[in-house]
Amino acid sequence: MPLKDFLFRGTLAELDPAVADLINLEAERQVRRLIMIPSESTIPYAVREALTSAFHNIYAEGYPDDATRWMTEDQIMDVDRHLAHFRRYSDPRYYKGTEFANLIEALARRRVAELFANDRVPIDKLWVNVQPLSGAPVNSAVYTALINPGDTIMGMNLLHGGHLTHGSPVARSGKQYHVEWYGIDPQTEKLNYDSIREIALRTKPKIIVGGYTSYPWAPDWAKLRGIADEAGAILMADIAHVAGLVIGGVFPSPIGYADVVNFTTHKTFGGPRGAVMITHRADLAKKLDRGVFPGEQGGPHVNTIAAIAVAAKLANSRQYRELQAQTVKNSTKLAEALTLQGVKVAYHGTDTHMLNIDLRPVVGADGTHFSGDIAARIFDLIGITANRNTLPGDDSAARPSGVRLGTPWITQRGFREPEIERLAAIIASVVKAAKPFSYDGKGGKADARAKLDFDTFLKAQQDVAQLCDEAGIDYQLPVVGKRRPFYGRMHFSVPRPNARGEGFTAIEVTGDMADEFLHYAVTSDIEALNVGERQPTNVLTPDGTIMAHGVLIRTGSQIYTLYVGSNGLRTAAWLQALSDGFVIHDEADIYGKLPGPVVIRVHEGVTMHLDLASIKPEDGYATNKDYFVGCNGANYKGVKSPALPDFHDTWSEPKDGTLKRTVLYELHKDKLGAKLVPFAGYDMPVWYKGVSQEHAAVRTSAGIFDVTHMGVWEISGPASEMFLNGLTTNDVAQLDVGEAHYSYLLGTDGVPLDDIYVYKLDVQKYMMVVNASNNDKDWAWATAVREGKIMIDPSRPGARLLERPDQVTLRDLRSLGSTTDRRVDIALQGPKSKDILLSLGGTDTDVKKVSGLGWSHVTHVTLGGFDLIVSRTGYTGERIAFELFIHPDHAVKLFEALIAAGATPCGLASRDSLRTEAGLPLYGHELGGDHELTPGDAGFASYVKLWKPFFIGKSPYVAREIMRDAVITRFRMDNKGVRPPQSGTALVDRRGKVVGIVTSCSIDSDGFQTGQAYLKEDYANDGTAVFVVTSTPGSNGKDALTFGDKVSVPDAATVLTKFPVKKK
Repeated sequence: MPLKDFLFRGTLAELDPAVADLINLEAERQVRRLIMIPSESTIPYAVREALTSAFHNIYAEGYPDDATRWMTEDQIMDVDRHLAHFRRYSDPRYYKGTEFANLIEALARRRVAELFANDRVPIDKLWVNVQPLSGAPVNSAVYTALINPGDTIMGMNLLHGGHLTHGSPVARSGKQYHVEWYGIDPQTEKLNYDSIREIALRTKPKIIVGGYTSYPWAPDWAKLRGIADEAGAILMADIAHVAGLVIGGVFPSPIGYADVVNFTTHKTFGGPRGAVMITHRADLAKKLDRGVFPGEQGGPHVNTIAAIAVAAKLANSRQYRELQAQTVKNSTKLAEALTLQGVKVAYHGTDTHMLNIDLRPVVGADGTHFSGDIAARIFDLIGITANRNTLPGDDSAARPSGVRLGTPWITQRGFREPEIERLAAIIASVVKAAKPFSYDGKGGKADARAKLDFDTFLKAQQDVAQLCDEAGIDYQLPVVGKRRPFYGRMHFSVPRPNARGEGFTAIEVTGDMADEFLHYAVTSDIEALNVGERQPTNVLTPDGTIMAHGVLIRTGSQIYTLYVGSNGLRTAAWLQALSDGFVIHDEADIYGKLPGPVVIRVHEGVTMHLDLASIKPEDGYATNKDYFVGCNGANYKGVKSPALPDFHDTWSEPKDGTLKRTVLYELHKDKLGAKLVPFAGYDMPVWYKGVSQEHAAVRTSAGIFDVTHMGVWEISGPASEMFLNGLTTNDVAQLDVGEAHYSYLLGTDGVPLDDIYVYKLDVQKYMMVVNASNNDKDWAWATAVREGKIMIDPSRPGARLLERPDQVTLRDLRSLGSTTDRRVDIALQGPKSKDILLSLGGTDTDVKKVSGLGWSHVTHVTLGGFDLIVSRTGYTGERIAFELFIHPDHAVKLFEALIAAGATPCGLASRDSLRTEAGLPLYGHELGGDHELTPGDAGFASYVKLWKPFFIGKSPYVAREIMRDAVITRFRMDNKGVRPPQSGTALVDRRGKVVGIVTSCSIDSDGFQTGQAYLKEDYANDGTAVFVVTSTPGSNGKDALTFGDKVSVPDAATVLTKFPVKKK
């Protein structure tokens, strides 16, 4: 009776439908895409069969008998003879059960040797190792076998076309060995062998690596051999990319020149993911074998070795040689065709299987060059899979300016010169249509992006899809089971030209951002829709033309279905493209993208009892919505709302000059001995014991500031996020509960009304801190915007931010009306501030909350009996810094408790010197003011998220940014004791030309005057010498100077970095 076993029986589709679905989706991707990654190919079905064979199940550490190396295939396949030998003598392996593994490995070695033997080295002189697991392990095995850590290797610079394993500093090869680079000649963009020789003779490397991943020209192996001989080096040829071309006779073979030749088997070789090592040097063979095992790896993947054997057999055929020849023809043809189309090809062409597009000539309106990363992403969306690539001149692999294209896979699928011509036209159309731009990132780093118009994008998709349909494939979908996955349809769906369908097209839009996405994607007021309700709507093109008219139904939370009677597939493709974010949706705004992503699903031929003809297109417009795609287009025909008044016509600053007092006023005056001065309408402490002492206390210990005069608001309600996202410049949608960010309120002219901080306290609850001097104006502004009483966009003067103001509640938390929820702000800043704060005591939970609070995060705790909202934020440049929001009735006791715990009371003067030293802006100085300085001027453009489709002041702000040629940065007087420059003082260059204006200045931690200035960008670099003009001719009351008169000599200063550099 058979044993009851534990074997899992059944097909993959039966046992694991999820994995089966993903395999089928990947198989479909490979059908629906033109894959042009040079290091990829589609391996024959027979090779894949070998990979899934029973050889997968075994270990086989060690090697077969050496005698099998020199056997012919017939001798190897004398199986019974080998089995007799095995039973009597066994084998050198560490595991038993390897009798057939020995034969499959011997067969693979023999077949590979037959492929690479040549006139220089006959087959019986080649030692072949087929055990390496991949390209990196095989290269590392050579280093392990032949050199020692710290020895010098020499390879091509990664940015010029080398590989990580050729000495990249981020890889093991660069960490374990000393590396010398060679590159290409900048004039010829090809290898300069004289330069390579000079480097080799000077540095004496132990190994010289020849072979490249993106350099598209064949090397001269004889010259490299000569250089290696002169330098006393081993020559290693890494032909991972071109092994198939070598076999096909269309690439020079390194066999007989190189001491060791390595290649992976899954690129042009057309086999599984593995690698091969070959040497003709008997003195190195054993060392190299030991470098692989046990040097780099344990048990080999015998199933991979079996698949290599199959691939090697197929490579020894006429079809294979024709494939390799056509691969090179296609690559050279593509380079020629792209050049004729006006696309720059790097390295002046190719004679191999790959080429590189140089995107640097494609420049956007803001000076951004087309990024290789973004180009590769756009290509993938239209159906061409490629990879970004660095080119000579690039300074980082993270910012490549090229795209690498290879022809192996498309040649396998049947591409020849006519198809290549069509492909080149598609690629060129995308490159030429691309409009690069950048978002400002933190630290001054630009985040490159690009978009193109939808018509070009869609036509490219359609043309690629047609080529995919014509190309060959060696399997049928689904490849596993009988079920095709229901998901992933839109990922492969491309509306074909002139496609016609019957009935309605139902377009389902779902996802966490579906509400926000559709708010901008359609013309109607989706916030008015409850679940189960419907409304007429329109989808517009960027120029305002109606693409589709239909009915939108809300079927659930963040779930909508749009029914359109015509143009449905194009509309679905448009919505998908808007979600992807790479098409232009507004000709006047390249930066904006709709919130997302969302999931788009399409159902054609839907029956619906609805007469679309009875619904007029004009019924589908929410005319006073803040923004929707097409609303600014030249062909927009929708109704426009009456214009709203300008804010400045409704608001004027209060004229009451009476100074206000904070809740801490009596404490400052009677107990702490502060010197009080008017500031922002309040009687405030400017210092207690001295500016320098207070400044130093914050930098070395902790200081406490009265900032209870600052405005503290609460914004809550279902539409609070949408309201704040339109009101402020930063992206509120990116805030999680417990996070906060710096931001701005812009006027309709793009000039800041104020700089602010926004805190997300709960899902629909935010706190905002505004400047005391602007609080009344800001409150009037925000209230009027909420109520829809003022203009928010001069181009659409009737637009409103909210359709229903009751969805947002505004509260001033300082006012008596907020009762128990009242809050004022106290700042505790400096390296010891956390210790001082926690010394108040609290529960373990609350102490952990504060101890683990990250920068720009906020939490609610009770410490020392005080109910506190604590944020890790501040205005001093200190990273250990807190702002404490407390009920005003308890503010005095908290202030006193923190002083008792070690905090030094600090006034306005040290607050100003600290923020100036830190490079932080003050409203009226580095923001707004007489020069109407914007966040971009102030050096804080990264807090203005231009990807938002709309926020108040966006368009004029962008216009100002395009024209801007100056920026706020810090400077320091070269000498101590000089007269402090005042706001408005001119800065000049060595020739006396005014190049900047001082905006702030104060004494720094080292006793120098450090300030901020609005400088022309050419002069805003760290280390630039400038001069401060403290007086001018005529300022002494005379019209002209004469003998004996005295004038001030400009004081020397040096421009600093925007923010202080951390001391090591």
